[in-house]
Amino acid sequence: MPRRRRLLAGAAGLASAGLAAPAIAQPRWPDRPVRVVVGFPPGGSLDILSRVLAEQLSARSGQPVVVENRPGAGGNIGADVVAKAAPDGTTIGTIGFTVPLVAPHLYARLPFDPVKDFAYVSEVWEFPNVAAVPAQHVPARTVAEFAAWVKQRPQGISYGSPGVGTSPHLSAALLLDRLGLAGVHVPFRGAAQTIPAMLSGDVQLAVDNLASYISVIQEGRMRALAVTSAERWPTLPEVPTMAEAGIPDLTLASWTCWAFPAGTPQPIITRLAEEIATINGSAAMRERAIGMGARMLASNPAAVQARLDREREKWREMVRLSGARME
Repeated sequence: MPRRRRLLAGAAGLASAGLAAPAIAQPRWPDRPVRVVVGFPPGGSLDILSRVLAEQLSARSGQPVVVENRPGAGGNIGADVVAKAAPDGTTIGTIGFTVPLVAPHLYARLPFDPVKDFAYVSEVWEFPNVAAVPAQHVPARTVAEFAAWVKQRPQGISYGSPGVGTSPHLSAALLLDRLGLAGVHVPFRGAAQTIPAMLSGDVQLAVDNLASYISVIQEGRMRALAVTSAERWPTLPEVPTMAEAGIPDLTLASWTCWAFPAGTPQPIITRLAEEIATINGSAAMRERAIGMGARMLASNPAAVQARLDREREKWREMVRLSGARME
C-alpha cells in the first residue's frame, strides 16, 4: 500500500477510535467554522495528525474544523499566518517546537514574535526522529556500519530534511558531527518530497520524524538505523536508540503544540485545552497513534511554557553547531 494511503488509513483509524462526541460545554466554542493552519505540505506527520485532531474536534463541536496547509520556511510561513489572524478562536496553529525554540536563533529577522504573538494552548503530540537510509542504495544496517560506509565514499553523502533549521536538519547535522562525518544538507518542503529523493538514491540519509517514515520502514524500502527516543519504539523493537548505537547525547523528541493568535480570550484557550485532553486521552487514540509513530499529548499553557524554557538552551546550541543561518 502506498505510504500516503497507509498514513491516511491510520488517520482514519485514529479518527474512529471510539470517542464519544458530546456537545462541547459552556463556554460555547466553537460556534462557527475553525481552520487549523499547518506550516508543512499535505502527507507529512504534522499534516496527518492535525487532520485527525481536527476531525475529532469537529465531531465533538458540530462545527467544521478544516486544515489549511501553508508550507515553507520550516513552518514559519504557517506560523506567520496564525500570528496575524484575528484572535477570535477561529484560527488554530499547529506549531512545531522549532518555531519558538529554533527560529529566533536561525533567522536574522522574523515576521512575527514567537513569544508575544501566540497563545500556546497545549502540547498535542511528540515523536522521536529516526535515522533512516534507503535500503536499495545504502547497505548499512547500523549506525557504525553507516559511518564506515560513508568514509569509503569519496563523493560523500547528502542528507534531507523538511527545511533549514527543522528538527530533522539539526538532528542529522548533530549525528554527522558526532560520527566525524561530512554531509551536504538538501532541504525539501516536507517528508513527502524527501522520501522519493531518498528512494531514488539522490539522498542517502534522513533523521526525520518517525511518524513520517514508519510506513516505508515497515515496508522495507527504508532501513531504520536508530531512534532518538530514550527507549526503543514499541512497534519497531528491533531498532536501537541512539544511545545504544553509541551516540548518547542525541536523545530528543520532536513535539508540537496547538496555539491561537495572542489576544484570544482565555475561556476559549481553556476550552480547547480541555478538548485536547479528552480527545488525546482516549486509550484507543493513544494506541493507534503509537502504531503511526507518534505519542499523543495533552497539557496546558503553563506546561507548554515550562517545556519551552527547559529546552531552549539545547536547541540554541544545536543551531550553533549546525552553522545554519537564514536572512
